[in-house]
Amino acid sequence: MAAGGALIAGAYEHPERKLPNASVPQIFADVARGALADAGLRLSDVDAVYCDGSLGGLSGLSLSEYLGLRVSHLDTTDMGGSSYLAHVGHAAAAIAAGKARVALILLAGKSGPTGAARNADTPPETGFEQPYGGTTVAEYALAAQRHMYEYGTTAADLAAVKVAASHHAQYNPNALLPKKVTVEEVLESPYISDPLHRLDCCVMTDGGGALVMVSEDVARSLDRRCVRVLGHGEAVKHGDAGRRDLTSTAAARSGPAAFAEAGVTPADIDYASIYDSFTITVLLALEDLGFCAKGAGGRFVRDGALQAPGGVLPFNTDGGGLCNNHPVNRGGMTKVIEAVRQLRGEANKEVQVPNCRLALAHGNGGSLATRAGAATLILEAEDA
Repeated sequence: MAAGGALIAGAYEHPERKLPNASVPQIFADVARGALADAGLRLSDVDAVYCDGSLGGLSGLSLSEYLGLRVSHLDTTDMGGSSYLAHVGHAAAAIAAGKARVALILLAGKSGPTGAARNADTPPETGFEQPYGGTTVAEYALAAQRHMYEYGTTAADLAAVKVAASHHAQYNPNALLPKKVTVEEVLESPYISDPLHRLDCCVMTDGGGALVMVSEDVARSLDRRCVRVLGHGEAVKHGDAGRRDLTSTAAARSGPAAFAEAGVTPADIDYASIYDSFTITVLLALEDLGFCAKGAGGRFVRDGALQAPGGVLPFNTDGGGLCNNHPVNRGGMTKVIEAVRQLRGEANKEVQVPNCRLALAHGNGGSLATRAGAATLILEAEDA
């Protein structure tokens, strides 16, 4: 993939978190224009579009028409919150194969019921799960309870993830929850589903974001520092007819694939953007991506290990989904955007990682207790 020369030239996160007067198509247009302006390109330069299916209908065709795009490559892969990291990998492969030169990757929407809810009678698992009242937070709490049972992880360990995110969010003027919190405050917040407290859960926001990926020759023509895609991995994990380990995720396969393609190891990573729908999501991902041993996630996150700029592994320096932004209940796009900021040296100055050369971005979509898709990226500063 690296030899194919796929680079991220533009990245844009919608600055608003509540958009009551904007339609979803308008949000798509805003983030598309923002990312293209960041790259120094125009809508007329785009020849490939990537989006999820949450818009409903024929999302990619509708967006292409709405934005006035003439595309020759279209991808509407939907892996929930990890979709946009998967799109980066797919776009990189298309660019390497000569199928595209300027790819636009899009996320936009409003918080509340997702597109999947409109087709709730379609998936094969519906009749086995929906009657029993399973909820997203309860399913993640199930994974957290099992990890506590197996490895002695504590609620305070989970809270340390939120504390690190809030430490970063206090420096982000756009963060929905900019207040720094303590472990005690997390533990004192109400239970949503034991052992997860309210402050263990992500925010819900409107908005979106976009990325522009380009070929090597296009990148050379731009007056913009780009970020190179070194490695990409995807994986799916599901119930496997009841043979389910609640303490591991699809990251155990997507991570090694991305590292192998990039030719680097977890020890080489300067900064990590890790999907944080809940605090337990981060803890399991840290283990499965190889930053610590299985079961050691709780010990790893203690004592500020995730805090920038001086922690062992600075993470989610925008405040992440726990504090900053989680557009339309899907947090993968913002993970890539913040990784790009770090590699360009454009993160908020208080949390910018010095000499940031290599970054990991990881997304998870679905539910840890039922079925989920993971996508992992290894990114490199262009002049590294």
